Amino acid sequence: MYRRLIAPGALVASLMLAIPASAADYTPGASGIGDPYYPTYGNGGYDVSHYDLRLKYQPTTDLLEGTATILASSTQDLSRFNLDFGLTASSVLVNGKKAKFAASGVQELEVTPATGLPKGTPFTVVVKYSGKPTDVELWGFTSPQRTPDGAVFANEPESAAWWFPSNDHPRDKATYDVSVAVPDGTQAISNGTLQSQSSQLGWTRFNWRSSKPQATYLATLAVGKFDITKDTTASGLPVINAYSKDLGANEGAAKASVERTTEVAEWLESLYGPYPFDALGGYVPNVPSRFALETQTRPFYSPKQFANGANVSVVVHELAHQWYGDSVSVDNWKDIWINEGFARYSQWLWSEKEGEGTAQELADYVYAQHPADDAFWTVKPGDPGAENQFDIAVYDRGALALQALRNAVGEKDFFAILKGWPQQHAYGNAKVSDFVRYAEKVSRKPLAGLFDTWLYQPSKPATSAVRSAGVVERPKSWRAIAATNGVHAEG
Repeated sequence: MYRRLIAPGALVASLMLAIPASAADYTPGASGIGDPYYPTYGNGGYDVSHYDLRLKYQPTTDLLEGTATILASSTQDLSRFNLDFGLTASSVLVNGKKAKFAASGVQELEVTPATGLPKGTPFTVVVKYSGKPTDVELWGFTSPQRTPDGAVFANEPESAAWWFPSNDHPRDKATYDVSVAVPDGTQAISNGTLQSQSSQLGWTRFNWRSSKPQATYLATLAVGKFDITKDTTASGLPVINAYSKDLGANEGAAKASVERTTEVAEWLESLYGPYPFDALGGYVPNVPSRFALETQTRPFYSPKQFANGANVSVVVHELAHQWYGDSVSVDNWKDIWINEGFARYSQWLWSEKEGEGTAQELADYVYAQHPADDAFWTVKPGDPGAENQFDIAVYDRGALALQALRNAVGEKDFFAILKGWPQQHAYGNAKVSDFVRYAEKVSRKPLAGLFDTWLYQPSKPATSAVRSAGVVERPKSWRAIAATNGVHAEG
């Protein structure tokens, strides 16, 4: 028998190729994604591509039972990873094998797979869980709102942890399938398109799909008894609006506002380009809160937004977010101006369109309302701090920055910037600095100084976006716009 001799060096090399990386080379993913405002939000070590949520919710007891299937890929050699979650997990599988899991911190669910996950490996996580969401306190508060006939999950910047495990940060966007069983006679409203609906043994299951990338805080669920209106846009998109049956005196004003969703969205397309998603609508549940939220494809509105009558301006605000905030999302939460400055300025442009005050007149009025020693000028919209993330200065001073830009670059370049930016970063994330560079590229003008003045200096700008520094008449639209000042304050 012939035996081939192998040189010692070649033998060592071949053995090294045959031995997989040591378990010691695998490390846990970070317990936060790296956001300076919220260090524990999100997680490191992996990226999610899809959430499949199969849920059952009983309104009378607030009991939520769920199975979340998460499709992800590892971004490092991963020994362990975290999910953000506040309910009680009963089992976790990773790639079909039982995984160890333990709760830690405020909202961390630590998952240890049976074997490490090499970098770049697609993997599947299945979490079975249950709990009563409105009994759960995270960071000292509870997020879901009970209604007389159900519950609503909508909040910012955190909401997901009360109803599904996730990588809870806008930087990790994913597609969604949300399937919810509720008692017959009750409905479940979520994002995107309703794929199917069926009833069995006293329960009705609603299957919703979001086919475009969606941040976790933009995922929503509302369970209750709703009046639902349906329509299609001129381009064929399905429009679904839902209203609690017990809105009382606010019902008429709510419907008179939200039923203009299609009209507003089609007008916004003229400013920002094609609507970025495959469904449209809004919902108004019977909740005690006052805020509204740009939950993707189907914004949430508290009925108190319409306590003083119809207010289309808040619909403009939340729909503008579908481009600025939803399709193009913040990279970190300090980039909140990318969301709120543009949504507020959209309200100014709607006022201009309706002949109720131009954006310039609104800029003049806002500027005149705040003397130099007003704390309004100490908040920096480009980096306001977590405590001021939803301060009125982020909205109004943020909109002033855009009026200053409009005056500096002219109408043609300004509106080209507004329309081009959401296309440039569609379905992704961006920083304030990215917008500044884009505006400079389109206008061919140096703009860093302008944005520094309006977004980062803690003082009233001497050079302004205004045309009149004296007594300024209040624009007709101001009352409706001011009524939305707390639009996200309770979020």
